Amino acid sequence: MDLAGQILIAMPGMADPRFDHSVILVCAHSQDGAMGLILNKPLEELSFSGLLEQLGIPRAPQGRDIRIQFGGPVERGRGFVLHSSDWQAEGSTLEVPGGLGMTATLDILQALARGGGPGEAVLALGYSGWGPGQLEAEIGRNDWLTSTAPEGLVFGADDGGKWSAALRGMGIDPLTLSAAAGRA
Repeated sequence: MDLAGQILIAMPGMADPRFDHSVILVCAHSQDGAMGLILNKPLEELSFSGLLEQLGIPRAPQGRDIRIQFGGPVERGRGFVLHSSDWQAEGSTLEVPGGLGMTATLDILQALARGGGPGEAVLALGYSGWGPGQLEAEIGRNDWLTSTAPEGLVFGADDGGKWSAALRGMGIDPLTLSAAAGRA
């Protein structure tokens, strides 16, 4: 099972409050584990221009603003830019299936501050990680649903509606989901 490029949708019974109603894009998945970024938990207390200032990156008048998300509980001080595939940093952009890239180097922040960079981007602080077999076990416990991302979900601005939109993209009415899991 390779879930890279797929989304994880937290089930209503998710026991970990950090992932309650989360939608996560899986950026990498192998026998060694998985890594993803939460797409719908904005960090309201931090602006992109404020972050650039903290990092000492000058912002040009045409510099762009991008949204900042809580990407997950692992390495919360580290930033990951999830972006469209129209921009790459040589040797440091991870290609994510579905026409996406993920870059964790300062050059992408500098490009965005100058008004360049990828056409679409969001910055995630921290990431969501799973050890070998952990994600598969969580899916088996019905903690997560997996799906392809509906059009516009990854970079869409409606963070509060992404969980419901992801479920509706699978043909599921969010009101019909139960927190209890079962097996037939």
